[in-house]
Amino acid sequence: MKAGVGPVAPFDTDPLRRRDWLAGAGALGLGGLGLLATPGSAWAGRQVEEPLADSVRSVLSAAIANSAPPVPDFSDTEKRLSHLRWLGAMSDRLKKKKPDFQTRIEFLQTVWYETRRAGLDTTMVLGLIQVESAFRKFAISRVGARGYMQIMPFWSRLIGDGDPSRLFNMQTNLRFGCVILRHYLDRERGDTYLALGRYNGSRGRPEYPNAVYAAARNWIHPDA
Repeated sequence: MKAGVGPVAPFDTDPLRRRDWLAGAGALGLGGLGLLATPGSAWAGRQVEEPLADSVRSVLSAAIANSAPPVPDFSDTEKRLSHLRWLGAMSDRLKKKKPDFQTRIEFLQTVWYETRRAGLDTTMVLGLIQVESAFRKFAISRVGARGYMQIMPFWSRLIGDGDPSRLFNMQTNLRFGCVILRHYLDRERGDTYLALGRYNGSRGRPEYPNAVYAAARNWIHPDA
């Protein structure tokens, strides 16, 4: 498995950093799988289209274009068992949102793969998806943001093939979302609070990062 965008610096490799943002979410007292994920909510619909340097556009486009399937690759048995424990626990938690077992497993496998490929914290990205779309594949906002991670169509033109309908494809949507969030993290030198603000189009304001941090508490697991 290759991490395709920028320096790979997963948040889940830094327990102190991860503990800090999860503790901040806990202080809000905002738990529950329905948190801020009501139909029609469109946080990322406020993303701002910004000019990209040619070098940045090339890197992002290459990361999107690499369509390797989400097949986990484990260096030893314990890592594989750890992944299976996580997968089983997350499947149980997601059952109400995605009743079909195979659909649920494919979704979780793809989230796991794409977050690691982009060097992101899987727990936080699941919180982001909960806030953005309530885990609805065909969610669409009033301004046109699409799919699980509510990708604005202009990203298809900037770094994709120009076809926004593909943003309803599960792996395409999750890959775009993870690549975009990684891009914002690189711009903000690893600051998740500011990067989430950019993803939402509200940089510097607390509402969206706090909502994602709080939702992420639903997906904490020792094997994440």
